[in-house]
Amino acid sequence: MKEILRTNEPTAIAFAKALLQGEDIEWFEMDVHMSVLEGSIGVLPRRLLVAERDYFMASATLRDNGITVTG
Repeated sequence: MKEILRTNEPTAIAFAKALLQGEDIEWFEMDVHMSVLEGSIGVLPRRLLVAERDYFMASATLRDNGITVTG
């Protein structure tokens, strides 16, 4: 798995997941529960990971839709 997105913005994560799902790219969301535990101050970012074999296609999909890719 390779990190493709790290953000404190829940809307960016939701948008990225919808885009990846539309391309049939499987993803895994990390730190969901940690960001909930810390409250609403947004200190801990959530991360979105994809399989290494899907990274190129996933990053192109996100970039084409204005999302900055990490990694």
